[in-house]
Amino acid sequence: MAAAALVLGACGGGGGTEAGPADLTGKDVGAMPGYAAGQQFRATEPVKFSILYSDHEAYSIKDDWLLWKELAARTNVQFDPVVVPRSGYEQKRSLVIGAGDAPMIIPKTYPGQEDAYVASGAILPVSDYLHLMPNLQAKVEKWGLAGHLDTLRQADGRFYLLPGVHEKVWQDYTLAMRTDVLAQLGLRPPTTWAELRDVLAAIKAKYPDSYPLSDREKGRSLLEILAMTYGTKGGTNWGYENATWDAKANRFVFTGAMPEYKAMIEYLHGLVVDGLLDPESFTQDNDTAIQKLATGRSFAISTNAQMIVNDYRPALENVPGATVSKITVPAGPAGNVITSESQLENGIMINADAVQSPNFVAMMQFIDWLWYSDAGQELAKWGVEGTTFTKGPDGKRALAPGITGILQLQKEYGFSGGVFAYGGTTELLQSTFSPEELEFQGLMAQKDVLPLPPPYPFTEAEREQATLWESGLKDHTEQATLQFILGQRDLSQWDAYVTELGGKGMTSYVDLVNSAHERFASGNR
Repeated sequence: MAAAALVLGACGGGGGTEAGPADLTGKDVGAMPGYAAGQQFRATEPVKFSILYSDHEAYSIKDDWLLWKELAARTNVQFDPVVVPRSGYEQKRSLVIGAGDAPMIIPKTYPGQEDAYVASGAILPVSDYLHLMPNLQAKVEKWGLAGHLDTLRQADGRFYLLPGVHEKVWQDYTLAMRTDVLAQLGLRPPTTWAELRDVLAAIKAKYPDSYPLSDREKGRSLLEILAMTYGTKGGTNWGYENATWDAKANRFVFTGAMPEYKAMIEYLHGLVVDGLLDPESFTQDNDTAIQKLATGRSFAISTNAQMIVNDYRPALENVPGATVSKITVPAGPAGNVITSESQLENGIMINADAVQSPNFVAMMQFIDWLWYSDAGQELAKWGVEGTTFTKGPDGKRALAPGITGILQLQKEYGFSGGVFAYGGTTELLQSTFSPEELEFQGLMAQKDVLPLPPPYPFTEAEREQATLWESGLKDHTEQATLQFILGQRDLSQWDAYVTELGGKGMTSYVDLVNSAHERFASGNR
């Protein structure tokens, strides 16, 4: 295992600097001797680990869930959860970490969110302890994810987040459209943004009082999807980043000043001018956007698979003949592409104090089994074979008789929840997909995958300096983006806007990013 850790550390393009196996004498109480990938973990004595638990309002935590009982039976582990409502999870996470009161295990952390806690020493450099996690190591090696882990590394060469890992790239978010209306008008689902404009125009001609596209999430989902195919970043706190890698220039550039970013804005502005995109998309709440879809005031909206089933189809139940489905992500100027970042998902931070626990090794082994082993991932997603699901001769799983859907599995048994069930093989990921979603994913798999951008980890001093610029630059970009899209500011003022960004530190910020990138690439840390 020690050799595997060293190999993994050397795989990344930036040449990771894991510390290697640490002295964990006296910290292996309850640990399983000889624990290896594919092996059932079971602590040698009962242990309990504290965890920050994001409580989903649709399936709130219960003490009698089968999940807890089965984990205790299989692994000899119990949780001591600090329960936080999902809506306030990120704020609570920040407060408890800042106060030094964080539980040992801190899940539901997306890549990049750990950056704020590195300098204080509050979270563990988990890359130093990969030798305790054979299942994660095996998946990183088998699925070629060393470069993805490099994107998590800080200036010291370590990373501080254990991410959820997927076997392959997959794209969930796209646009949903009223497919019955497309059929009525003799229209095919659009495959490019230019085709989408034509389709929206045809719907507008038939339904002149509508806005054919009215979006949710204040337009951020639409911006992220669109930006991906324009060769830039968008969506503010979704997919937007102030710096974007320009492969042709071989350097990072400021996202909000890119010609590609301007072209994306021009496209959306054109939709607004022609009455094809609801200008309220960027201010309305989600319920309002769904209500417009339900009442025929709109016919397209951004979506993922869950929204189709949980939101849009129930909203359209009283509309005779109404059907709604995903369309494939339209191709754009950057090509028929999707990003590769989706192979990493939200993951786990570890309280730095956890390494002092006598059960530290057992905890890391347990995390490796539950979040990264095939058996642990199947348990978290499907539950117990013969009780909550069955498996046919072909290996396909199905919900057990009496369980009517995934929501019941979540509410009554605790499985398929967002705290534990993510990542894994494509077969496991798609095992709960409908035939419709499987068809969609098959089409998405035919798209070209964009290469990973290189990392640019900041030193502590650089992070402090970057923070002084980042918020102001992002806020000004977001404000101007909406003004340009909605016509509140004429696009002839684009150069003036870029000058304003310069006054807020754009050039200095990009120089700092490129300096950090060049240092990391050269291995000078």
